[in-house]
Amino acid sequence: MKTPAKSSSSSSLGDSLKSGFAAVVIPLEIAIAIAIYIYVLGNPDNFQGGDNHNHPLPGNYLGIIYKGGVIVPMLISLLMMVLTFAIERFITISSAQGKSSTQSFIKKVKGLMEANNVDQAIAECDKQKGSVANVVKAGLHKFSELSKNTSIEVDKRIQLIQKDIEETTQLEMPMLEKNLVIIATIASIATLLGLLGTVLGMIKSFAALATAGAPDSVALANGISEALINTALGIGTSAMAIILYNFFTSKIDGLTYGIDEAGFSIVQNFTAQAKV
Repeated sequence: MKTPAKSSSSSSLGDSLKSGFAAVVIPLEIAIAIAIYIYVLGNPDNFQGGDNHNHPLPGNYLGIIYKGGVIVPMLISLLMMVLTFAIERFITISSAQGKSSTQSFIKKVKGLMEANNVDQAIAECDKQKGSVANVVKAGLHKFSELSKNTSIEVDKRIQLIQKDIEETTQLEMPMLEKNLVIIATIASIATLLGLLGTVLGMIKSFAALATAGAPDSVALANGISEALINTALGIGTSAMAIILYNFFTSKIDGLTYGIDEAGFSIVQNFTAQAKV
């Protein structure tokens, strides 16, 4: 399983954070996470004696999570961001794929190209829609245009077709990868925040043990709880982010492969026709 690329440039992350969707979602979900921590997890009804400074009621998991401390709302916000951006990426990539599967679309276009039916292939692109169809359509239009222009050398025309496909691909790909760097970043941040919460919890635990006389059992229990809750939330969020990152990059790789396959087929057919 691939891990999120650490070579993602800071400018890519900055561009994602400046995008309208991310700029609204991130602060909104931080505010929601804080509200959940204070009013839902910290509800006095979840604790003994109606006081959130006391132990949680037996079996009350909301109170147990609340005892994780101030790092918990940060981790909850990261978890919510992962889910939100995953849904957003799923919708975007599904839209980019088009109405039918990429492989079936490419197979259909290749068949029409082999039959020298360029107009029908362009019509199929209009039906398919999405990023893959846009790139293929641009290549087909260039193919049709240069097929009628014999004043340019064959090699030059082939280069023009390839260039047009590459330029259209470069315009479409950023849309597919947008906000994906945020999921990759969260995969690392969640683990680090979980470890930070663990360290803070262990500090409290050792402070309780160091108390003169009998150790403060409540402080000791709260410290251990904070350590374990943050570790669980951090690792769980990170694992989910890595899985989703790999899923979406695999989807994008499949779309890129389809674009490359279609581009090669267009160039191959043009070369065969030009040599006749």
